[in-house]
Amino acid sequence: MKNILIPIALLAGILTFAQAEKDTIKSKEKEIEGVTVTVRKPTVESKADRTVFNVSNSSILAGNTTWDVLRMTPLVSIDNNDAIKAEGETVTVYINDRKTVFTGKELKEYLKTIPADNLMKIEVITSPSSRYEATGSVINIVLKKRDDEGIKGSVTFNNRQNTKNSQYTNLNLNYHKKSFTQTFIGSYSDNTYVQRSSSLYNWYADNSTNQIDSYVTGRSKSPSFSSTSEFEINNKNTFGVILEYYQSNSTSNSEASRLDQINSIFDSSSEQNQNSTGLNRNLGTNLFYKWYDKEKNKILDVNVGTNYYGQSEDSYFVNNIISVTDGASTKNIGVLSDTENRNYYLKVDYTQPLGKSGATFEVGGKMNFNNNVVPNNLYGNMLSGLSPNDIFHYEDNISSLYANYSRTFFKKLETRVGLRYEYIDYKMRQDVAGTSRKDSYGTFLPNLLLKYNFSDKYDLTLTYNRNLWRPWYAEFNPFMTPNTDGIYSRGNMDLEPNPSDRIYMKLGILKKYFLSARYSFTDQDYWTDYLQGEIPDATSSTGVKKISITQPSNFSGNVHKYYLYANTNQTFFKNKFTVNLGLGWYYIDNSDFNQKNKLDGARDYISYLSASTNLSYTNLFNKNINLSAWVEVSNQNNGNSTTNKANVFHNISVTKIFPKTQMEVSLQLMNIFQRPNYDATTYNQQGYVRNASKWDWYGASISFVKRFGNQKVKENTKTDVEKNGGGGK
Repeated sequence: MKNILIPIALLAGILTFAQAEKDTIKSKEKEIEGVTVTVRKPTVESKADRTVFNVSNSSILAGNTTWDVLRMTPLVSIDNNDAIKAEGETVTVYINDRKTVFTGKELKEYLKTIPADNLMKIEVITSPSSRYEATGSVINIVLKKRDDEGIKGSVTFNNRQNTKNSQYTNLNLNYHKKSFTQTFIGSYSDNTYVQRSSSLYNWYADNSTNQIDSYVTGRSKSPSFSSTSEFEINNKNTFGVILEYYQSNSTSNSEASRLDQINSIFDSSSEQNQNSTGLNRNLGTNLFYKWYDKEKNKILDVNVGTNYYGQSEDSYFVNNIISVTDGASTKNIGVLSDTENRNYYLKVDYTQPLGKSGATFEVGGKMNFNNNVVPNNLYGNMLSGLSPNDIFHYEDNISSLYANYSRTFFKKLETRVGLRYEYIDYKMRQDVAGTSRKDSYGTFLPNLLLKYNFSDKYDLTLTYNRNLWRPWYAEFNPFMTPNTDGIYSRGNMDLEPNPSDRIYMKLGILKKYFLSARYSFTDQDYWTDYLQGEIPDATSSTGVKKISITQPSNFSGNVHKYYLYANTNQTFFKNKFTVNLGLGWYYIDNSDFNQKNKLDGARDYISYLSASTNLSYTNLFNKNINLSAWVEVSNQNNGNSTTNKANVFHNISVTKIFPKTQMEVSLQLMNIFQRPNYDATTYNQQGYVRNASKWDWYGASISFVKRFGNQKVKENTKTDVEKNGGGGK
């Protein structure tokens, strides 16, 4: 299928360029007496420091969630652990310029509660200014802001058929009168998913292998709501409050089979069944105040808020084991966990122009406090060598200050210079085991942006960013627990942050064609590590039991990454047909990294292509029918993991709009020609592991949307420098 879809994507690009020339010739041959022009933003905009995916009028919104649309955003990919990446690099996600407290699967579940109907655009900021926290690229999800008088909103019903059936419903309400705006969003989803996985562990020490195949069925029932109240005191002062609540009741059942061999000779086998129930809750509050002088282009933005996240889970595993040395036995183990995370923050940002030179100065800071408590308890007869209970504590205080200076010289050269300083003081401990760590460090993170406009048709942008990615609190927790595939997992208290440097260059041609080149460098990082260990086992004839463990570990060594990317966005047929086409080439030099970490068998040099195409057609046959399609070819090479097989994603949707009744019906087909998969090999000093899994993101869905009231929206208020994309936000 990959061999079929890539030529189709390239052919679409060739036809795009050919049609562009044809339309230009025809337009010159016609004499036009009167023209009605409808101004529409292009679906994809390429700016100096970001790529903007304008989706507010796209047919892909109907029936989808924000998570679904994020997967179809240019430059964005999502790996098998639900980690979001931009151009293959880890990102931080913001919603309306407010950083989320979620990551990984938690972030996925939260974004699935935000209906795509509320989306205005998604900004992929590959060269963020110092305003953003120092974690590399940023994805900013911008929601619609409705300001017309009266009550308006929408109701959505969606049914999705993957391996199992899932349902989703949503209610949006907005009320605006004079200076007061109230928005309410409520949703409920009942999702069922299925995943098949296969792993083969190869260990050098005794030439042993572990073949594990698993089948997981999960279900989650998730109600959520959010409320935004905003009051304009006058034309300069606004304050408001945001309240968010999310809950998920989940159940999971898995079956896993394991075969252990030594020198290709049978050693043992096991069948594992697992059942789990869990409850996740999140409550977020944000009180904000904004002072905006539109005449002088000055803005003060103050945010103070709290976030609470709680997760309780009970998992029970039963293992039926057959061993050459010990015969048959049945063992069980249960895991009880109860996580409570509390976050408090204060953020202040101020922007103003300087004199008559057109320069802009931006300054701000943030204080962020986290207090995480994670109790874990084990029960059953498989507790030998394990800590049956413990409580992990993690606390940190991150303080930051930043400044940005932007100015245009000679009406051609746009500049931005920024510097951010971050200081973290953190400590962690285990109550029972007694292990602890306390540390602190500060770091300066500069960034630079230069954009030269040769003419209205050609421009060149150069950016530099110093980034720092910190471990997530859960990655520190050393408490060891079993997984659904029979492997044990734990965190690592010794993890260190990952600093990196990035140089980025972008050439714009005719405001339609863009060529980009990027170089990034790092000399240390932390990645997934696989270890083979032993724990005491009185039931075994040898007195010990071998187990496989996964954990994050520090890896040193130089890694050089090179990236070339070509992108174009075209519109045809009086702006009805929009085509966005992107093609990228990656080259990674892991030679020093592999040598220092003794990763035998790993590829020193990795080269691969990626491609994506977004197509949309509005008002087909003048019958209010909208079409959209998306195709992406992606690879996931991360640190000591190398992709064995490229992934091909695709999505096709058709939406019929009934203007008189404000109804919409949408049919969506997801990955119907090839089911998405993940296939990669991870190398370490003790061996290598090949993991393969098939995702459940395929099938079909149908959505019904009923709108009422005036659906007019406006852009969120930003300064001129923010709108231009080369400045503060």
